[in-house]
Amino acid sequence: MAVESTLGVLLERLIEALRSLAVFAAVAGGVYAIGRFVVVPGVRRLVDAAEFDETLRLTVLRVTGALFFLLGLYLAIPLSGLATTPTTIAAISAGATIAIGFASREVLSNLVSGAIIVVDPKFRVGDWIQWKDEEGIVEDITFRATRVHTFDNELVTVPNSELTANAVTNPSAKDRRRVTCEFGIGYGDDVEHARAVMVEEALAHDEILDRPAPRVLLFELADSYVGLRAQFWIAEPQRAEFLRIRSAYVQAVKERFDEEGIEMPYPYRQLTGTVRTWDAPEPDSPPPGIE
Repeated sequence: MAVESTLGVLLERLIEALRSLAVFAAVAGGVYAIGRFVVVPGVRRLVDAAEFDETLRLTVLRVTGALFFLLGLYLAIPLSGLATTPTTIAAISAGATIAIGFASREVLSNLVSGAIIVVDPKFRVGDWIQWKDEEGIVEDITFRATRVHTFDNELVTVPNSELTANAVTNPSAKDRRRVTCEFGIGYGDDVEHARAVMVEEALAHDEILDRPAPRVLLFELADSYVGLRAQFWIAEPQRAEFLRIRSAYVQAVKERFDEEGIEMPYPYRQLTGTVRTWDAPEPDSPPPGIE
């Protein structure tokens, strides 16, 4: 009789627990579904109408979804009755403690760094960035990491703390950028003539700005060449345009140097000294100096 009574109590508690879990899932899932399929689309239309940039738009949508997820948990726990017993409260407290323990300093640092990146007006989705020995286009910024699409068609996930702890270059942040190209000419060539050719080719290119004016500096007297550095400005700071304009300018200068007879020497070495020779000995004779 006692065994049947114990089994009855266990069965009753099991049914009660399953009922509580069902209520918890229904409340949490319902609140989250309302946020995900009703509120978030409405917020999306509002931010689109307000013409938010892509970085702020994605952040607002993610925060809205996260708030409804937390609201679902907040309402589901008391309504389901899971927080009415000391054992359940202890279990929830233990779970929260473990979760906080796993949320290490690095994870929290990434969250804070993500917030810093989002509010930074010079760091946005679509920007070309360079950090350490890497570079690419920012594709997405989440609470934990930033996803960067490299120019080799690779997707790199970078912890936010790494970007905030290191120097990050944004070559496309300004509306124009300076381009530097270096050339070497022979010591017998006219430096002023070569400089004039380089400036003329810069001014002849439609996508190179006239102001600030292009300039050419003599920066090196190397072993086999005189180094000239051309500097000019372009209004297209994005990487693809930067490389295309730079390549076209270098090709134009090379072809013009060939037409003008200006040498672009390559490094070479000159050997000095003497070489001693002697007639080849007869087949049966020993080499000179050997008896």
